[in-house]
Amino acid sequence: MPDVSFSGLLIVSAVAFGAPLLLGLFPRIRLPAVVLEIVVGIAIGPSGLRWVTPDLPISILSVIGLAFLLFLAGLEVEVDRLRGRLLTLAGASFVLSFGLALVVGFAMKAAGQVRSPLLIAIVLVATSLGLVIPVLKDAGQLAGTFGQLVVAGSTIADFGAVIMLSLFFSGAASGLGTKLILLGGFVLVIAAIGLAVGGAARSIRLSAALLRLQDTTAQIRVRGAVLLLIGVVALAERFGLETILGAFMAGVVLRLVDQDRMMTHPNFRVKLEGIGYGFLVPVFFVTSGLRFDLHALFSSPSTVLRVPVFLAALLLVRGVPAALYRTEAGGPRRTVAAGLLQATSLPFIVAATAIGVGLGEIAPATAAALVAAGLLSVLLFPLIAITLLREREAGRRPVPVAGAEPGR
Repeated sequence: MPDVSFSGLLIVSAVAFGAPLLLGLFPRIRLPAVVLEIVVGIAIGPSGLRWVTPDLPISILSVIGLAFLLFLAGLEVEVDRLRGRLLTLAGASFVLSFGLALVVGFAMKAAGQVRSPLLIAIVLVATSLGLVIPVLKDAGQLAGTFGQLVVAGSTIADFGAVIMLSLFFSGAASGLGTKLILLGGFVLVIAAIGLAVGGAARSIRLSAALLRLQDTTAQIRVRGAVLLLIGVVALAERFGLETILGAFMAGVVLRLVDQDRMMTHPNFRVKLEGIGYGFLVPVFFVTSGLRFDLHALFSSPSTVLRVPVFLAALLLVRGVPAALYRTEAGGPRRTVAAGLLQATSLPFIVAATAIGVGLGEIAPATAAALVAAGLLSVLLFPLIAITLLREREAGRRPVPVAGAEPGR
């Protein structure tokens, strides 16, 4: 075997296992596991106890974990539901969000707090679809109009942020025109791949082979999904685009071509989530904690003060446009809940700030403050949103009349 050490990965795996288990043992602590994973990663990493550094095995699995996270987020995109009034409202909300984000970015640039206002705007305009959907599921709100409206807004935000990051902050191509041409070519190739995969899936002989091999040691559908993910990521890299765009698009393509999953392979998505959320994605989040520059964050009082400023900016940029949902959402409480959920963002912030630091477009201290604000958004916003939704449902229940018999 190559001369590498797995002791660091062992500690990372122990954190990935222990964080959700600890929260499961104390269910009253409503803390997302991802927050605890990153916080513990900070504690054991170079900024804390220095038990672990991101060595080769950890770094490789972390990169694959980020790709798998965006791949699973793409799998959640229901393109067929992005139509009509939902699409109009979600699109208008995103346009308003980006306008507000640009105002915030240029204001911070004028105050000497950031280097690239456009990068800050792109970071602020994103929503973590992969974090919002579990919250809506747990609250029983995913299938209704409210849930689909929030999902539509989050989907467009994810799409828009990832595409803009690839267009404006990919180091492989120089001009915007060149990047637009490359993005157009990439989309055409992705469409061709989707049509090819969809056409192959309609082959009776191939479908029979997939059905026969899907639950054997071959796990053929899982291998095919991994091949699609790595292939589209490699393709995005060849086109000079960010690999996170390729990972996200791979999930969208698989969602579009895999239409009969509940009839022939209902466990397919469960297997993919098992690989992602059970193994690779936690490594990415713990490693994000290992790489978190705590010293840069506390290097000066002004840097620390950026954390609440960025948190307020997230709420302004993604929360205020949810006012457009008021009629469809079903009242002010749900509108506020929608805004809070849309303002929840972390994985994209971690990925985008890492790219920005690598390109010299963002200072390490600013990146640390943005990630800290993202941590707080994941910790606070979904909890407040769930509380508002539950209070509204409780308020709609009929008040029992004194002396009345149960059931009457």
